[in-house]
Amino acid sequence: QVQLVESGGGLVQPGGSLRLSCAASGSFRRINVMGWYRQAPGKQRELVAHITSGGGTNYADSVKGRFTISRDNAKNTVILQMNSLKPEDTAVYYCNANAVRYLGGSYDYWGQGTQVTVSS
Repeated sequence: QVQLVESGGGLVQPGGSLRLSCAASGSFRRINVMGWYRQAPGKQRELVAHITSGGGTNYADSVKGRFTISRDNAKNTVILQMNSLKPEDTAVYYCNANAVRYLGGSYDYWGQGTQVTVSS
């Protein structure tokens, strides 16, 4: 019902910045929470940040002060601005959205992932 398309990943030097974008499309009543998760090789997927429709945010301790999440409800997009990147931020980043369907119920949807590599 919902498709999430991510963009903005790439290779950046330590201390650099990247901006990840995720756009949701398809058939849904509304999106409650949108967020970003990441998964490094051999590691479990972890929450990076999420944001509610009302603008409430939550960040992993490891990214607080460096990353900022925002959203445009009208465009059904979520942005993750990543500053002061560190090598340990290297991972595949996945967009996530919890959407309420017209037929009822809410479901989690995932993007295909975008690679972020922080290396000199």
